[in-house]
Amino acid sequence: MVFEGLADKLQSALQKLKGKGKLNEKDIKDAMREVKLALLEADVNFKVVKDFIDNVKGRSLGSEVMESLTPGQQVVKIVNEELTAVMGATQSKLVFSSKPPTIIMLVGLQGAGKTTTVGKLGGYLKKTGKRPLLVAGDIYRPAAIKQLQVVGGQLGIPVFDMGDKISPVDIARAGIEHANRHGNDLVIIDTAGRLHIDEALMDELENIKKLVKPHEILLVVDAMTGQDAVNVAESFNDKLGIDGIILTKLDGDTRGGAALSVRAVTNKPIKFVGMGEKLDDLEPFYPDRMASRILGMGDVLSLIEKAQASFDDKKAMELEKKIRTQEFTFDDFLEQLQQMKKMGPLSQLLEMIPGGNSKQLKNLEINEKELVHVEAMIKSMTKEERKNPGIINGSRRKRIALGSGMTVNKVNNLLKQFEQTKKMMKQFSDMGKTIKKSGKPKLPFFGR
Repeated sequence: MVFEGLADKLQSALQKLKGKGKLNEKDIKDAMREVKLALLEADVNFKVVKDFIDNVKGRSLGSEVMESLTPGQQVVKIVNEELTAVMGATQSKLVFSSKPPTIIMLVGLQGAGKTTTVGKLGGYLKKTGKRPLLVAGDIYRPAAIKQLQVVGGQLGIPVFDMGDKISPVDIARAGIEHANRHGNDLVIIDTAGRLHIDEALMDELENIKKLVKPHEILLVVDAMTGQDAVNVAESFNDKLGIDGIILTKLDGDTRGGAALSVRAVTNKPIKFVGMGEKLDDLEPFYPDRMASRILGMGDVLSLIEKAQASFDDKKAMELEKKIRTQEFTFDDFLEQLQQMKKMGPLSQLLEMIPGGNSKQLKNLEINEKELVHVEAMIKSMTKEERKNPGIINGSRRKRIALGSGMTVNKVNNLLKQFEQTKKMMKQFSDMGKTIKKSGKPKLPFFGR
């Protein structure tokens, strides 16, 4: 889970307040002491922690909490609002030029995932209707150009390069000219990194900046390096002047020091976060949604967006009809599993559900391989068996188990799971129809 350690401790500290009918100053101070330790252990910048605690404590000792009938809930609300403010309050979007092409320059140290992020950003913006061109400006790191070409090829995005003998400044200029000639309305420039910030690196980046005048300079930093990421961001901002930050490897960051510090220290927004190794694992950063996830309140909006991006409306309506007429088959079941897989790892989806927390998720065995086993068993069935599972007798179960490399017991469990899913989906469909008749808001996917 994202920020697992921090989330556990914050939720534990605030849970103690929720159970009390009244709060006094000592209750608030004790809770804030725990919150402070949790933030410091998460490698959050000390000044950020101090300001955060002062703000929460000041508001919590006011009438907003002390005179409330649910004081504990009010403190959680305040913590949520202050966490959101620390991370930037609202989503910060990219700035696009009114006269194409928009030029985005990505900078950062080696190892942060900059070249891959160039591709991910291009892929994300291509889905919004942009026509990106990726420019290979890192001529120093071995295979950096080849890496960008491979990524661009996988995403169907053109990559401009001039080999590793031309200066990055000339490559950037030629890349923009190429974009103008070929109708690309977006240019994303990959630049060289170093193991540490030095004068030669900054001089080169400043020269590219002066020449191409990028509309956005985005710094790519590794979220898992915590306070070091914040220090790197501060240095780049002081020397180059950045417009925003992309945090990579956020899915593996159990602490949260970078995400909770970098905005407050640099006064530059986090614009995107990398949430995995796949080329579509780049997401816009929403401070309010992240604060809710940290506090175990879920992130329903992101869950809905993932569902809308993964599920086909037409197929959803066809599925509803099948459920209503009792025609839900194993083919439909398999299709739903495959759609779910498109939404991302189950652990990430479950933590978006309100009320979920990392402790609860630990108790759930989220084994992605099980989905592969289920697919293998369904594909080992005949067409007739998938359409009418009632005919699957003992000998058929043995054949399915043998064909999929599973046990008969596993096949039996799958058949039970299918029947339970079928009943549950029928209940949702009936509920959707009832709500539709009453004129109340419709449930997603049902009662359309």
